[in-house]
Amino acid sequence: MKDLDRKQHPAVRRLLDLMDPIGYLLTELFHLLGLFAIGGATVWAAAKAFLEMSTKGHASIEDLLLLFIYLEIGSMVGIYFRTNHMPVRFLLYVGITALTRHMIGYVQTESLPDVGILILAGATLILSLAVLTIRYASARFPSKASDGMDG
Repeated sequence: MKDLDRKQHPAVRRLLDLMDPIGYLLTELFHLLGLFAIGGATVWAAAKAFLEMSTKGHASIEDLLLLFIYLEIGSMVGIYFRTNHMPVRFLLYVGITALTRHMIGYVQTESLPDVGILILAGATLILSLAVLTIRYASARFPSKASDGMDG
């Protein structure tokens, strides 16, 4: 049976109409379970990092930036939960924060700066330009379903 014929056959159409709500329900259930798993793992990792800082007796700038990464991931999960849209800008913010954290650690451990710093700074610049591009595009060409969460 050709694909075109299958779509036009009434019995197949009725079966597909019956299965669509089940597929939608399973997809939504998967999204909810995935979001709760990611959110729970984020809270767990942030709590563990915070406890390690407390045990250490102080927090370094790298520790604080790690907490900001967890905050951005938590925000991303919350936005996706509310809007069902992936906030791409938040992924870029996580990347920028992670690169900054890595760069600070690199500078603190290396005695002389080398090309590694330039690579990290260049990658941070590229991600920053990507944020700028997304913000410009969403302001200049807003989508019809836009709710203020660009990207």
